[in-house]
Amino acid sequence: MKTSWQRGAVPAFASLFVLLFASLAQAQDATALKAKHDSLREKLANNPFQRPLVLESTQNSGDLKGEVYAVVDQPFSVVGPALQGMNHWCDLLILHLNVKGCAPTGKPPAEVLSLVVGRKFDQPLDDGYKVEFAYSMPAASADYLRVQMAAETGPVGTRNYRLALEAVPLDDKRSFIHMSYSYGYGATARLAMQAYLSTAGREKVGFSVIGKAEDGKPIYIDGVRGVVERNTMRYYLAIETYLGSLSAPPGEQQERRLRDWFASTERHKQQLHEIERDDYLRMKRNELQRQKAAAAK
Repeated sequence: MKTSWQRGAVPAFASLFVLLFASLAQAQDATALKAKHDSLREKLANNPFQRPLVLESTQNSGDLKGEVYAVVDQPFSVVGPALQGMNHWCDLLILHLNVKGCAPTGKPPAEVLSLVVGRKFDQPLDDGYKVEFAYSMPAASADYLRVQMAAETGPVGTRNYRLALEAVPLDDKRSFIHMSYSYGYGATARLAMQAYLSTAGREKVGFSVIGKAEDGKPIYIDGVRGVVERNTMRYYLAIETYLGSLSAPPGEQQERRLRDWFASTERHKQQLHEIERDDYLRMKRNELQRQKAAAAK
């Protein structure tokens, strides 16, 4: 027969084991991400972006994935807390042209980010498509952060949306970030994408260089990989812009984010230009005001 001490020791030991296992897993993930940084040193130092940033994309059957690896001039003591919490993610995700609204709901372990995605102009929320992202934060320690968002369905027959971020400190002033964005698509989404790529998206390109033209200019990847690369970069620039805005007074941060995000996309005008600056600012100010009013109810 077990004593009361023995009965209490079993769950206590089990909890200790879980905590120890989680700590070891986080240490392994942090080590792996730092090793990835070391393996990318050459690409981070020499790339078309002229800054420590690497963008990669893959296409496998009906799945697309874009990834960004980047060094940011922000200490991990800033990066870690800033990229935790759904409210912070709503503040940065809505910078994207196609995100019309964002609302956090639920409590751990059932937190949800409700995004409304739509067109690149101001429109009622009811005209957009709601995507429910399950939000989780598997790791948040002094030297490693991992945040994950997953939605099983998306607009126009797309599915399995995944947005993930992990970060580690490099030194007292810099952090290394890895962000990935992926989704799958079926027959309906494939037809819609083909229609887009043959009309409005006909001349749009991504960032990966696949060759050189006769005049020596780079030839960029197009098609569906071009699409995922553009959106991956837009989401990464939202993260970078959000982090940069934190140095401004709280009352000025929102406007700074809007202006800086648009300016950062215009540095990649061939890939990311969609609308004019004043139109973007007007649209986003309206969307943010609407979002603030909804949160206050």
